[in-house]
Amino acid sequence: MTNTDTSTDGVAKVAELMSEAGLCMFTTVGRDGHLISRPMALQEAEFDGDLWFFAAQDSRKVGDIAANATVNVSFQSGQGWVSLSGHAAVVENNAKAEELWNSRAAAWFEKNPDSREVALIHVAAEGAEYWSTPGSKVSTLLSYAKAKITDERPDMGEHDVVELELPHRSKD
Repeated sequence: MTNTDTSTDGVAKVAELMSEAGLCMFTTVGRDGHLISRPMALQEAEFDGDLWFFAAQDSRKVGDIAANATVNVSFQSGQGWVSLSGHAAVVENNAKAEELWNSRAAAWFEKNPDSREVALIHVAAEGAEYWSTPGSKVSTLLSYAKAKITDERPDMGEHDVVELELPHRSKD
């Protein structure tokens, strides 16, 4: 059963699953209307409904965001999956870029975070859906095997939809 959750517990669960993953698939809408996904490293910041990424200023994803801000960011960790929808923007915020810059970002870019060649992408999340497994991959496989023997559905853990109308965002 799927619920819609607007509580801090739902946001905390989404944040927990995302932080375990670190890497994600970042999906934009291409200029031709097709969806394009690529792996991206989420910059370490406490999840408050905002996600941050670095990209090359001349990359396709930056062009896609300029044409259509709708994005999806999906995560998979050992404990579950998250699909997060929202709107992205390329922002010029040197202080935020400096705050987020780390060795992972430096490995991808020859320039520093305030270079015109490095874009800072902000994703304002609007909603998320998660599936949280009850244990390890082994226990999930055992749950499938038990279900096959007993003709019952396997326990696939928790599934929830989380609306991300967060208080730090103004409604303009």
